[in-house]
This record gives sequence, structure tokens and C-alpha cells, in this order.
Amino acid sequence: MKDRSTKIRGTLFIIVLILLILPFIQNKSGIIKLELLKGSVAQPEKKYFSIKDWFSGDYQLAEEKYLNETFGFRSSFIRVNNQIAFSLFDKAKANGVIIGKNNYLYEENYIKAYYGTDFIGIDSIKHRIERLKFLQDTLKKLNKTLIVVFAAGKGSFYPEYFPKEFVKEKGKTNVEYHVKLAKEVGLNYIDFNQYFIENKSTSKYPLYPKYGIHWSNYGTCLAADSMIKYIEKIRNIDMPNLYWKDVKLENAKETDYDIGDGMNLLFYLRSNKMAYPDIQIESDSGKIKPSALVVADSYYWPMFGTSFTKALSNDHFWFYNQQVYPDFYQNGLMTSQVNLKEEIEKHDIIFIMATEATLPDLGWGFIENAYDLFKGVKKKLVFDAEFLRKMEIKRKYILTDEKWMEDIKRKAILNKISVDSMLTLDIIWIIQNESK
Repeated sequence: MKDRSTKIRGTLFIIVLILLILPFIQNKSGIIKLELLKGSVAQPEKKYFSIKDWFSGDYQLAEEKYLNETFGFRSSFIRVNNQIAFSLFDKAKANGVIIGKNNYLYEENYIKAYYGTDFIGIDSIKHRIERLKFLQDTLKKLNKTLIVVFAAGKGSFYPEYFPKEFVKEKGKTNVEYHVKLAKEVGLNYIDFNQYFIENKSTSKYPLYPKYGIHWSNYGTCLAADSMIKYIEKIRNIDMPNLYWKDVKLENAKETDYDIGDGMNLLFYLRSNKMAYPDIQIESDSGKIKPSALVVADSYYWPMFGTSFTKALSNDHFWFYNQQVYPDFYQNGLMTSQVNLKEEIEKHDIIFIMATEATLPDLGWGFIENAYDLFKGVKKKLVFDAEFLRKMEIKRKYILTDEKWMEDIKRKAILNKISVDSMLTLDIIWIIQNESK
């Protein structure tokens, strides 16, 4: 009996020892290929040893953080933890993600936008719309067209699946008043938010995914087709049009599953099949392909570089009015490095697009900058001593804000630049636009 007990203890000891050693072996060898974590995940930088950092304690803290976030099988352990939280406790271990009824996934800002919690006020919206109308009229004299696109929002599309603790009385919303005032002044706009709601029950395929935050792949195709037709009508031109004959029904993927991916679960979340049209574009022979500058949030990503942009020429995407794509891929070009007047002169169409969750910051400074440009308002040189002082104050504050830094890290990964560079760019943008 004693021998048997000894054998059991010995076996358990060996098992525990193996479990302790395996992460070390995996970290050093990477013998097992693991799926990387998705979403806002920043890899800590390895800090090089120095006597100064050793005695100050900075090296030890940095090394501890590095080891805690890079040990073997870390991604697997995180997925197990996230799956347990989701399956047993209905908790999302992803920043800002809300689990609704029937496991519909939302980002919290869309729920706030639906109820008007983020409402910026009628006067602010009116002021913005007036500036947009001035830009539209000014650009029209230059044979250029300004079009504002209100992208669909998941909160407005699926309010019936909000968790009960988020349900409350609906107030004034940014979408409601932007559209209302845009219509009153004769602004060129497309309201996809309302279009999606009106066609929710009649659409042949889902316009919005259960586990994604953006409009569905199918919804994106409809929106792109509508944007081309809108340009044709308003500029009285004939462009290469989109069409599709075949539609594949598959499990949700890519932007149809972006929140699901960001949850980093062990198991794939299944739902109804999503539609993936085989998009084709007409020959451009005899057609007109206008150039376009698109200032937008992430809702434009599914269109950028696809058949939609093939209907355009010299198209550029200013992501949140910060990075200039496609140039950013090659040389890290930022909007702060280009001449706004020259860039506007290069394009026939100026699109400004936002969904309901990002509508409070519509244009992200572009509207104000373009307005000042055509109004002849001269800007003060920003990188003076006072500006640098403000930058240092902002930097110290942001470094103490955990959620803010997580957002900085997420954007740094997305833009493939260092966290410090992304932090500096955000600080510059904030200071330049905080008065607005």
C-alpha cells in the first residue's frame, strides 16, 4: 500500500514538473504552432540590460512584464480562460465588448449611440453641417463633389438583442440630427443606417453579422454599389458598375466575425451562414473613373482595395484622418505630412464616412481643417515651446490611463508602428483638435 502511494505521489510530481517545464520548452523552441491572439494585443518589447535600469528597478519590472506576456502556451491559456468566462458566466474578456441576448455581440459605443448617451448637442451638429455645406458649395465650384456617408450601425440594426441591463429610454441621437439637418440644408449624403433598418426583414441575405461589428460582406457590397450609383447620378457620369452572379453561403469570417475573433475563444461561434458574393466589375472601356479621397473609420476597410476602388482612379483612404493609404504601407505617410489643398485638388470626389459609434468625431479634424483652408484662416505654428509642453503633460496623463493605452496599443498593431510613435501621433492630434 505504501509503495502504491509513493508511486502515485511520484507520478503526480512528474506530471506537475512536466507542466511547469513545457511552457519554457514551448517558449524557446516554438515546437507547437499556436494560433496567435487576435484583436488589441501588443507584444511587450524586450528591455536590454543596463546597470542604471538594474539599480532603478526598471529592468526587473520590464523583464517580469515581458516574461508574463511571452511564456509558452500563453495564448492557449488565455483562450481557455476566455472560453470559460463566456460559456459559464456570459462574460466577454475583450475590451468594450457586450454580450447581448442569444449571444449577439456588440461594442458598447454602439449601444450608447443608439440611446443617444453620446449625443453631442444640436448646436454642435448644426455648426458641423453648416461647415460641410460650405465645403460642398466651395468644392462644387471647383467641379468636385463632397458626399457624407452615414454607415449602418449594429446598435440601430439589432436593438432587440441588447442585454436587459442596457435597455433604457431612447433620447436624441447623433444619427437622427445629422441626417435631419443634412437634409434641411441640401447636403449630399447617403443614409445607410436607415436603409439597412428598412431592408432588415426583406433582404435575401443578412445585412449585419451576429458576431461582427461592421456591416456584413453582403451589406458592404450593396453599400459599395449604391455609392457608385450615387456618384453617377450626382456627377452625371457613367462609371464601371459592380455585379455578381454567384453568392457563396459560408460560416462567418473576416469582418463578419471580427468581434468573435477579438474574443479569442477556444471554439468558433456558429450562427446562420453569411453571404459572400463573387464581385465582378464592368469593363472600364468608355467609362469614367473619378478619383476619390475617402476620410472614414473602419467601415471603409472592406471596400478599400476591392472591386469598389477599381471603379475609381487615384483613390486614397485617410483612416480616421491620420494614416494615408495605400501610401502608409510603404512609407508610413500621415495626413499631417501632406498638403491638404494639393490633396483635395487631386481628387474629384471627397467622401466623409462614419458609423453611429464614431459619428461624434465625424471627419476627425478634416472638416475643420478644410473649412479653415477655404476660409483663409491661418494656423499657428504648432511645434513651439508651448505645444511641446502640452505634449509632455498629455503624455504623462495618457500613460496612467490603462484603457487609453490599450487603445493606443491596438492602433499601433493595426498601423504596424511602435506604441511610442502611436502615442505621439495621438497626442499631436488631440492638441491640434481639442479646441474644436
